[in-house]
Amino acid sequence: MAILADPVRVSGVRHDASTFLRRWAVPRSLADDVALAVSELVTNAIKHGLGTVSLRMRNADGGELRIEVRDDSPDPARLRTAGDDDVSGRGMFLVAALASAWGVSTDCTTTWATFRIPAGRS
Repeated sequence: MAILADPVRVSGVRHDASTFLRRWAVPRSLADDVALAVSELVTNAIKHGLGTVSLRMRNADGGELRIEVRDDSPDPARLRTAGDDDVSGRGMFLVAALASAWGVSTDCTTTWATFRIPAGRS
């Protein structure tokens, strides 16, 4: 899914992601975590990235859900230290706390996160 690099688009992307997660019968609490991670990754790509932003979500075999957000910036997403009074800068900490794993592609243009789907759900 290609996303116009405009912060106004983030809520619509989150809504679309939630729709797919319901179709895939992802448990509600996990779907909420994934949707939040989608919001954070898309927001980061719009705010700090370059060019077109895209989202890919895969419900992979083996009980894993993977989200990937891509932009054209060669600067990788990274954890930042936010001060108590900072109003932003905690997005990647949220993603790291919610996801089973997260990382950045070797070309630094894609940030991904994976989530384990509980047994019996896929």
